[in-house]
Amino acid sequence: MRWWRVALAAALLVVVQVAVFPHLRLFGVVPDLGLLLGVAIAYRHGPEAGALGGFGAGLAYDLFLETPAGLSALAYALTAHGVGVLQAGMLREPRGATPVIGLVAGLAGGLLFAGIGILAGFDALRGTRTLEVIALAATYDAVLAPAVFALVNRFVDADRTGASGFTIRS
Repeated sequence: MRWWRVALAAALLVVVQVAVFPHLRLFGVVPDLGLLLGVAIAYRHGPEAGALGGFGAGLAYDLFLETPAGLSALAYALTAHGVGVLQAGMLREPRGATPVIGLVAGLAGGLLFAGIGILAGFDALRGTRTLEVIALAATYDAVLAPAVFALVNRFVDADRTGASGFTIRS
């Protein structure tokens, strides 16, 4: 895995998230593309790589938010690390797991974001509306997870796969 490709993918996803998805809101929410990037990296390369990718994407996204700096970075890193740890214990990859992973990671990341934000004194995250937003955003994450996982498989892992997507053996 090339880290410059991860940085480029994170920059691309952050730009898409802040420039495009505000116009594509579903029920007033946007997905967490940086979280999905960290989770996809963790799923393919382990918890440490996923945590670093998620932290970088979250830190870049934090530049555009009014919440405390580093809040998204911490939530994305912890969630991606957790997914990487859980994936390491799987014996085989279940079919169609990508949307489920996106949904569960979206819920976990959203709850971490809100919980840490409330602990840090950001009281705007208190209330039932926050839980509604987390659930809706996690559903949006589930829908977009296959696309972000495909981005990681094709772009970030491009040195390990050929144009057809099959692994190149050396």
